[in-house]
Amino acid sequence: MNTMKTRQEMKEHARMILRANQGQIIGAYLIALVISMIVSGFTAGFGSFLVMPVLMVTMKGFFHAMYTGKAMRLEDAGRNLFDNRFLTKTGGYLWMSLLIGLWSCLFVIPGIVMGIAYSMTPYILHDCPNVKAMDAVRISRKMTRGYKMDLFVASLSFLGWELLSLFTFGILEVIFVGPYRELTFGGIYEELKMEALRNGTVTENELYGDDVIAVNGYIDSNKL
Repeated sequence: MNTMKTRQEMKEHARMILRANQGQIIGAYLIALVISMIVSGFTAGFGSFLVMPVLMVTMKGFFHAMYTGKAMRLEDAGRNLFDNRFLTKTGGYLWMSLLIGLWSCLFVIPGIVMGIAYSMTPYILHDCPNVKAMDAVRISRKMTRGYKMDLFVASLSFLGWELLSLFTFGILEVIFVGPYRELTFGGIYEELKMEALRNGTVTENELYGDDVIAVNGYIDSNKL
């Protein structure tokens, strides 16, 4: 039986978290945006291969942590950029991007479908310290199986806000739409993960290895 929260419930929870932590969350989103612009601008895109993957993984991990109540300070997120899993995060993200690119070479629709299938990869790379780069992509496909349309609809549900932000020259994107969207998808990852664990699509050992302790159906780990 599917026990996942509805999209509306996740979005409402995301708005609540944003209201309660507005300065910290908007600050994190703005910093990530500025870093990505600086890296892309000053290195003509070359630096993106080194910095953008780990930046995206860290940002997704930050918003997932905020959604689930595991408060993460901005300085903690900064330290996570270049931790001992730098190569794994970078490799996993680049492998995901390569696969999406290859699928997109076939036709647009396969690229979209597989982009959704692999979309949980950055969260897994951040949330699960024992998962290897290529395994993160594989696990993402397993988690999203049967939920691709739900994820597609979730993305479309922000379209109106994103169009509205164009009329504010991107200001609304920074102070509301972007953080709101990232928090919501952090929640979607959490729900997909817990549902996959409940129905056996993935195992606790597969995600967390020997570090996991299961307590009343929830995951508690000294590395989370």
